Formats: sequence, C-alpha cells, structure tokens
Amino acid sequence: MARGVREARGGRGLARVAVVVRAGAAPLWWAGVFAAGVGVLVPGITGRRIGVLAGAALFIVAAAVVSYARRRRYTALARSAARAGKHDVLQDRAVSVRNWRRGHRWWLLLAFVAALASAFAVPAAGGMLLAGCGTGLRLKAAWLGRRERAEDGLLWVRVDWLAANGGRPVGKAVKAYRSTGIAAGDAAPGGARRRTAALV
Repeated sequence: MARGVREARGGRGLARVAVVVRAGAAPLWWAGVFAAGVGVLVPGITGRRIGVLAGAALFIVAAAVVSYARRRRYTALARSAARAGKHDVLQDRAVSVRNWRRGHRWWLLLAFVAALASAFAVPAAGGMLLAGCGTGLRLKAAWLGRRERAEDGLLWVRVDWLAANGGRPVGKAVKAYRSTGIAAGDAAPGGARRRTAALV
C-alpha cells in the first residue's frame, strides 16, 4: 500500500483520480520546456527551424492523444462508482502526488535525457513532445474536474489497486472507483489545491 495511507476498521485507502492524473503534468511540462530550450541551442541534423516546427506538431499531437486516451474507461469506472465508506481513508493530495512522482522518477529522468539527446538530431522536438504530454495530462485532469462538478461528487481509486496498476488510475487492476461529496479531501475538482480548506 502507498506510503501515507493506512487501513482502518476494514476501510480502504483512497487516492483522488484527478490528483493522480495531474501528478505527472508539471514534471513533464517543465522537463520538456527545459529540454526544448537547451535543444534550440544545438543546430542538429535537421536545423533549428525544422526542429521547432516538428516539435510544435508533436506538442499538439501529444497533448491531444494524452488528453483523450482511455476516456471511455474513465467514464465507465465513474458511472459505476460506489459511495466511499465511513471507514475509508482519504489520502492527502500531497501524498498522492509524492507517491506518483517517486514511483515514476526514473521514467521521468529517462524521458528528459532522451529529449535532450534527440536535440542533436531534431532540435527542440523531444522537449516539446514531453511538454505536450504534460499539457495533455493537465487537460485530462481538467476534464475529470468538469465531470466531478457536473456529478457533484469526487472520484477516488483504491491505493492498492493503483499500486498494482503501476500508478495508473485505469486498467485491469482497477475494478471500480469510489465517490464522495464535492467537499471531501484537500483537493478541488480536477485535482488542484483547494483555495480554502474544506471540511471532510
């Protein structure tokens, strides 16, 4: 089970779906921006102009693909979400984000190194691809937030299923979501920090 969550009286540790989706957005965005900035300084095989144009196309495609990927699965799990029990433990936003980033830190580092290395062939393109993936995750989290507001309820996933599924909130290991009222937890719809503290 993920660190920071414990079971109590038969309850389950639950992490916000939107928070988990959003957790990778900032690291991918900033790694991509930095890699693209460094990449522009390298002439590369194709030249800077072609590299930047290719990168812009990759950014748009990556943002669209990541944003729309598995939406049917998210929708199906959301529709069948059961109400969270009174003994379920809601994981703090900061803990969910930290667990996801720790579990994916080597993948993030590898992607950043690959984006930097690709600049010697196509300047800036790899970094813009990474930034596009980060943007896509942010857009997907925003879509989940709109759904949560429309349904007046927040979506949660069991942390043991999340861990068994490689930190992804959809997939075979995730059997169902759970739901709570809109004020539960310390994250707003869409996974962002709440501007004011909310009572659970």
